[in-house]
Amino acid sequence: MGDTGRRSSVPPRKEPSFMPRIALYTLAVCVLAVAAAVVSFAQGSWLGIVWVLLAGLSSNMTWYYVKRGKAAGSGSVSG
Repeated sequence: MGDTGRRSSVPPRKEPSFMPRIALYTLAVCVLAVAAAVVSFAQGSWLGIVWVLLAGLSSNMTWYYVKRGKAAGSGSVSG
């Protein structure tokens, strides 16, 4: 009937962590750069090397922003 004053043994629910928007943009750039590299190499162009480098840079940026978003969501302060 009434509240007994005891706390529930169920821990409070944590909200799901969402990927920051910039991480999604860098992931899209990475996927498109890989596709462009495949097309360039398939056509025999050495310009695909530039696309591979861009894909590597954007994938590193994606991981950085994902980790930064998780750290911000967990309450720790970085940088």
